[in-house]
Order: sequence, then structure tokens, then C-alpha cells
Amino acid sequence: MKISYNWLKGLIDIQESAEEIGKLLTATGLEVEGIEEIESIKGGLKGFVVGEVLTCETFMVKEKQLSLTTVSIGAETPSTIVCGAANVRAGQKVIVATLGTTIYFEDGKSFVIEKRKVYGHPSEGMICAEDEIGTGHSHDGILVLDTDLPNGTPAIEYFKSIGKSFEADYQIEIGLTPNRADAASHLGVARDLRAVLGREIKMPSIENFKPVSQTTDFQISLENTEACPRFCGLEIRGITVKESPEWLKNALLAIGLNPISNIVDITNYICHTLGQPMHAFDADEVKGHKIVVRVPEKGTKFTTLDGTERTLSGSDLMVCNAEEPMAIAGVFGGQKSGIKNSTQNVFLEVAYFSPVWVRRTATFHGLKTDASFRYERGTDPNMPPFAIRLAAVLIQELAGGEIIGEPIDVYPNPIANFGITVKHKNISRLIGKNLDDRLIHKILKSLDIEILSDNGSEMQVSVPPYRVDVTREADVIEEILRIYGFDNIELSETLQTDFLSSFAEKDADKLQFRIIELLAANGFNEIQTLSITRPAYNQALEATAKGETVTLLNPLSEELSVMRSSLLLTGMESVAYNINRRQKDLNLFEFGRSYFKKDDKYKENKHLGVWMTGNRQSESWASPSTPLAFHDLALVVQKVLKAMKVVKFDTQEADSSVFQYGLTYLINKKPVVSLGLVKPQLTKLADVKQAVFYADFDWEYLLKQYSGKVAFVEIPKFPEVRRDLSLVIDSEVKFEQVSAIAAKTEKNLLQSINAFDVYAGEKLGEGKKSYSVSFTLIDKEKTLTDDVIDKTMQRLIAAYEKELGAVIRK
Repeated sequence: MKISYNWLKGLIDIQESAEEIGKLLTATGLEVEGIEEIESIKGGLKGFVVGEVLTCETFMVKEKQLSLTTVSIGAETPSTIVCGAANVRAGQKVIVATLGTTIYFEDGKSFVIEKRKVYGHPSEGMICAEDEIGTGHSHDGILVLDTDLPNGTPAIEYFKSIGKSFEADYQIEIGLTPNRADAASHLGVARDLRAVLGREIKMPSIENFKPVSQTTDFQISLENTEACPRFCGLEIRGITVKESPEWLKNALLAIGLNPISNIVDITNYICHTLGQPMHAFDADEVKGHKIVVRVPEKGTKFTTLDGTERTLSGSDLMVCNAEEPMAIAGVFGGQKSGIKNSTQNVFLEVAYFSPVWVRRTATFHGLKTDASFRYERGTDPNMPPFAIRLAAVLIQELAGGEIIGEPIDVYPNPIANFGITVKHKNISRLIGKNLDDRLIHKILKSLDIEILSDNGSEMQVSVPPYRVDVTREADVIEEILRIYGFDNIELSETLQTDFLSSFAEKDADKLQFRIIELLAANGFNEIQTLSITRPAYNQALEATAKGETVTLLNPLSEELSVMRSSLLLTGMESVAYNINRRQKDLNLFEFGRSYFKKDDKYKENKHLGVWMTGNRQSESWASPSTPLAFHDLALVVQKVLKAMKVVKFDTQEADSSVFQYGLTYLINKKPVVSLGLVKPQLTKLADVKQAVFYADFDWEYLLKQYSGKVAFVEIPKFPEVRRDLSLVIDSEVKFEQVSAIAAKTEKNLLQSINAFDVYAGEKLGEGKKSYSVSFTLIDKEKTLTDDVIDKTMQRLIAAYEKELGAVIRK
């Protein structure tokens, strides 16, 4: 954002240099990125002085009359100057370019005045015309002055004496952060200087606002008060559209804006002075003399001021007349109703528009204007009445006309100040220093923050709505600190810190890094994806959501307007990105957070997401390519669990709304990780056309289960025994059931159980399958005998026959 130093001086008394002001602003949080000198006249009139022609003798050169003059420029001896102007005479006061002065021309060319001979006569300067000075375009003759200023007076002093200021300005470039919408104007910057310097702001005067007695016949209707809470309008008749005066043009040029006409320039001037965008309509183009703020139908065509025809989205707030749209509210005006050279009557619009609505429309149409820049961040809902009166005063001054009646102000639901409780102990705790209560009150008052009450332990304060970033106690304390000055907080010899929470028993960062190293060692690449995502992603995963979707108050766009409820689909975008670049064999992981709202509270959970897709092994001369399978992902998941000291868990089927098939591992009946093949409709939503295996770890819960303790058990001295069974069971029976029955039936000797083959075929009958299962038995105290082994296996067979209706295959 660009600020004019001279413009700023019109709002607050400044004796400091531009560089000093830059340091003060940076200290308050408005970081100054650069300061550039701006010259309203190229060269800043350096080297030009007031002179007096003492003598003037004419001579001819090739039928051209020249003059040999002597000119007093305040030096001991007069300067001899050859002049080609026909109007030069002895006794005239003139502007002289002294030796070493650079003359700049409109075509960009320049030359330096040097002592030289002109047709045999010495010439030690140049008597100048308007275009040679840079104050005008005329080259008909030299500029003759009517002044008593002493010879040698700098030319810039002469122009000041006649009301023309060509003083150099400074453009201050501020890196405005999104939270400081209040500082998006010269007034906003002046407010911070007021707080730091203790000087009053000089608001522009509206004393000359004097409407004629008659009332306007214009009407205003707000059909959407959510998108437009306040709208002010004013009619001015009989104006003349023409070029702006020099002071206004110079002000706009100083911040990089091109002057257009007096009416348009006034609206831009007020926007950058007060931070209040406004728009001027040709009143004769407002059909029915009626303003309607509404949302036209989707597909409506509208041509903006730049001549581009745009198709409205159906959610674009428009300022319309009785028949058709005239402007995109808060963004851009329309070509038909804009100010033209022939305009004689204007209707001014000054409104407060919802930041969300303006941002959505500006993003949809790809329009970023000075108005949308401010509306998107939040303007002052209390500023429109003052701004519209100031605009009317300036229009009368620069364009004539009559103000018709008082402004129309439609404001059905006034926006209240923010009420905040601030505790004195928290001020001291967060700032790190005890500040005097009187100083705190003074700072807050200088920032327009009203203190409603203060009982010594806490304050009740009222924050004006233009401070959209000050809504909490910590925000108010931050305001106190930035004005008091970060550099004014002394550092003691022994630093102390205050923690909002106790240290965790486990070092979560180290554990996370251990898993990162494990996955990287197994061929995985880490990704980082955005936490903000598409609403369609959350809708597709609605069945697995832990609460309501978290919607952003100020979204960047409709496509990025919610916080993700799962890592699955944001990570799938990385899968799609790589596949589209012919990287189809992928092993990816991410540590990230999911977000939801429950019981009116916002919550977030940390997860570990793992994605696998493509081939486990690429084809080579020795072997063909091998596609990834569920067991490849399950092996990785079990490695992670083992690294986190989790060896015992239960299993159940994974959520069918996410996985085509898969498992969920549970610890203490709580899901810790779900894994499986992602359903095709979800992969297609992220534009992925190949199978993707995904595992979602509840990282926070997994951390809680980590004990860090390692239990060492002596290796058994006695050999283990393996026995196999082939069970014919119903196809619906899961291996988990087979394993659970074995663990329940034989608790002492059973070391492990494993399914090493699964068969289903016509020979077994419809709805049947066969599990080939191995059982590993061991007795830690003695060698197992055949009798003990056989009795154990018989108990297992009986349990399977009873509980699963199993048939033992021979």
C-alpha cells in the first residue's frame, strides 16, 4: 500500500522527516518496505532561480532575431545569456536555469545547461519558457513574472508564493498485513501516528456541506442486508466534468494513480484518504431514479467500466436501478452508468458491504480493485455519512452544482462496537512488564478504544467496528504493546518465561521424527497439503466426520472455503499431481490436522496419512511389474505400530463409506488406524483414476498409547510346535473370528496363529470357503508331548465346529 508523505501531513501535524516517520510506523507494526522521493516536476526545479533582465540587445542570424541579455541572478556579476524568445525585454522578472541545471522535456529527452558560445556570444544560462521549467506546456515565449522576490530566489519559492506547490513528495510503501484493514488509508496511518506521537488528527472539513432545501426523488432499496448492511446515497445536480486541479492530480500521482476527471478523482481521493470506497453514477442513467441492491439471476450479462462483458454467477451482489444492474457492489462500476464528460448530474454511493460477499465476487471475476481491496478486509460501517458529505463538498468546490437534500442513509441493523474484558494481570503477563494504568488508558484512548469501566483488576472496553482484528483480550493487549513499543520492553539478566501448558511427558516431535525416518527408509516421500479445502471433499466424507464442517469467515475462494475434515482427499490431490506427470508408483505420507466443530467449539486432531498406489515393483528383465496389494499397506501400518510399541490390538472391518475393503485396528475399543482400498468414487473426486490404498492414523491417540518402555522376555529354552488345520466355513466368516476363538480356547500354549491359504470353489459348495491355518504352540516350562499337542488341537477343532459350524478337511 502506498502512502503520500505530504498527504499524510494534511491529516496530522508532522515535523519528522519521511525516513523518521517510516521508522515510527514500522515500530507500530505497519512495516515500511521503502520510501521513494516523488517529484511533481521532473528535477524538482533544482537550479531554477528568479532573475531580472538588466539589458537586452537584439541581433540577427540568418533572418532569425536573437537577443543578447545580461541577467541578474543574485550573484556578484550578472550572467550573459543568449535568448531566442521574441518577448524578452529589459526590466522583466524571469525564471533562469543556471549552469549545471538539467532541462527535461515531455518526450523524455534532457540536456544540461553549460557555459558555451552561441553565434560568437558567451551564454551562461537559459531564460525559460513554461515547458522548459516543467510547469506547463507553452513554448510561445519566456515566462514573465510579476513578483518582488529578490533575484536568485529559488523558483520553487516563487511558485509557492502564487499558490502553486511543486514541493517534492515521498511515497511510503507499507507492507500491509491482512489483519490491519483499518490502516488501508492515510487516515488509518495517521491514527497510528496519533497514538505514537500524541498529536491530534485534523479531519477534512465538511462545514461547507449545504444542500438546497428541495429533497431528492431518488429511492434506495436493500434486498440483501446481510451483503449490504448500510447504503448512503446523495444527488448533486448541475456539475461540470473537467480536469482536476494540480493539487488533486499531484496527490493521486504520488501514490501511483492516474488522474481521470474531477469527479472520478474525488472518489479515489476519498477512498485513499478515509479508507472508504465510493462510486459516482451518472444520475441520468439511473432508471426510475431508484437504487436497488440485489443479486441478479445467474447468467445475467454485465459490461464493466473496462469494456469487458461479464457473466454474473448468481451470487454477485449488484447495485441496480429500477431495470438493470449498474455496478458490481464493492468491486467495479458499469460502463453505461459511469461518469462521462457530458455528465451533468451525479448520484453518489457510499456503502458498507460484507467482506465475504465482495471477496467471493472479486475472486470469481478476477477483479482486484482499490475498492475490493478494502471491502474484502473490512471497512468502517460508521464512515459512509461523513465520506459522502466530504465528497459533496469537494464536488461543489471543483465541479460546481447543487446538493439536493440530505444524504439518504439506509441502515436497518446498526453494527455495534466489540465489547471486551481485559484483565490487568494478563496485560502484565503477556507484555512482560507492569505498565502504569494511566498510560494504558492513554494508549487505548488514542486508538479509539473506549474504556467503559476499570475496577483496578479488569477493564471493560469498547472497540470500534473498523478495527476488525481486535476482538479478543489478547488483541487489545497487543495494541497496547505495539504503541508502547517492543523495544521499550527491557530484558532482565535472568530471563523468565510463562507457559500456558505444562511440558508433555513424551517428546511428540522426536516420536514423529522417528516415524518419518522409518517411512523414508521404506521408500516413502513426505508431503504437506493445505488445511483449507473444497466443500465437496468434506461432503463426500460426511459419514466419517466427527462434527460439523468448519467454514472460513473470509475464504480466499469458493473452492477453498472450509477446513478439511480428513487428510484423505487433500493428499489425493498430491497423488493426482504426480500421476499427471507420469509418476504412477507412489508411496506418500503426511502429518497433518483435521478440523471440526462440535458443541459450538472448534476442535482439531492430528493424523498421519499414508498413501500407496501403482506397483510394488517396476518391471525389469528379471521379473514383471507387481501391483501393490492390501498386505503391502498393512505391513507398513504394522511397522509404524511396532515402532510406537503397539503390539496388541483388535480389528474390525473398515468404514465402507471410505474403503472398498479394509480393516480398522482398535486399542481399548477405540480406533487407532483405518486402512484399505479407497472407494473409486472418492479417488475420482480428486481426479485419480488408479487404485489407491490409504491408512489414516489417529496420531494423538497413538501418542497417548506410547509408553516408551521396553519389556524384555527370556527366550524359551524349549522348542515350539506347529500344527495345521484346514477349516471349511461360511464365506462371511472373517479370519478375526477364527483368531479370536483360538485365543479364547487356548490361552496358555498358543503362541501365534496364521492363515497361509484361502480357497473357494465349486467343490466346497456355494457360500463356503476354506482357511488353511497354522497354530504355533509352546510351553515355556517343558517340552510339549504328543498327547498334550493332540488334546490342544482337539479342543480347537471342537470350538470351531461348535461356534463356526466348521468342517475339518483331511
